[in-house]
Amino acid sequence: MAKTQAVTFTKTGGPEVLDYVEIDLPPPSTGQVQIRHAAIGLNFIDVYFRTGLYKAPHLPFVTGKEAAGTVVAVGPEVTEFGVGDRVAYASADGAYSVERNIETKHLVKVPDGIPLETAASMMLKGMTAQYLLNRTFKVGHDTTILFHAAAGGVGLIAGQWAKALGAQVIGTAGSDDKARMALDHGYDHVINYNSDNFVERVHEITGGAGVDVVYDSIGRDTFPQSLDCLKRLGMFVAFGQSSGPIEDFTLAILAQKGSLFATRPTLYSYIATPKELTDCANALFDVVLSNKVRININQTYPLREVGRAHTDLEARKTTGTTLLIP
Repeated sequence: MAKTQAVTFTKTGGPEVLDYVEIDLPPPSTGQVQIRHAAIGLNFIDVYFRTGLYKAPHLPFVTGKEAAGTVVAVGPEVTEFGVGDRVAYASADGAYSVERNIETKHLVKVPDGIPLETAASMMLKGMTAQYLLNRTFKVGHDTTILFHAAAGGVGLIAGQWAKALGAQVIGTAGSDDKARMALDHGYDHVINYNSDNFVERVHEITGGAGVDVVYDSIGRDTFPQSLDCLKRLGMFVAFGQSSGPIEDFTLAILAQKGSLFATRPTLYSYIATPKELTDCANALFDVVLSNKVRININQTYPLREVGRAHTDLEARKTTGTTLLIP
């Protein structure tokens, strides 16, 4: 049996629980292909599994959801992919590996105009931006949005995409440098939440009207203030929790603050069928190929140094997207 290298953990905890080890790699089974990764995306969901906030299905566990690479072997009954195909995915555990087997239902083919490193850095974040702006709340010319973590991987993509859709785009960031970066990626206004009260600034920017929708991946540190930024009947979209989960959420608060709507979406609910996955990915590829959205790979780490990458991500030292290179 062939071997490959992967990052596993046998218990939950800090970055120190991540081990770079050699594992078995059998031939791909029915409905699978074997791919050699060119690059792997780093995301907060990887941290959630490592810490135990999200429960791993088994231990030891190879985490990671997002990567791109080349098909090197094809299993039985696979007709839609062949050896040499350039592919990417954002919904299959096990990305922290040099090579792996994966069911074809998770894969999309990467257009020739997009490098594999770019694909690996944008699939999860870019498809998240796609469903947030086009399906969870349909953003258009009459929309004003607030997007927290504007200089993060999703935030930099979403700012450009929302501006291309015609929205007024307000963001928050944790430093002046991050704020400047977000302003260069579609945002009309960026609030440094460490020096300004973002609720007060949102109301100043909007003339007291508030925003139509708040996209919040921070969680505990921005709740319930995010609700105070919304117009009557506005929507609160909580799609992450980098500062910790929101606690003691009661439905009554939505009534008190203007009959608000609230949702907790995940990408995987929006790409649950092959058609939804293909449509979402193609929309992302199209907006990148049209140059309406540019993808920034601002940090790269060797896969074997993934612990350092997790440490920097949790310390909010990263901006844009981060890649792990096998």
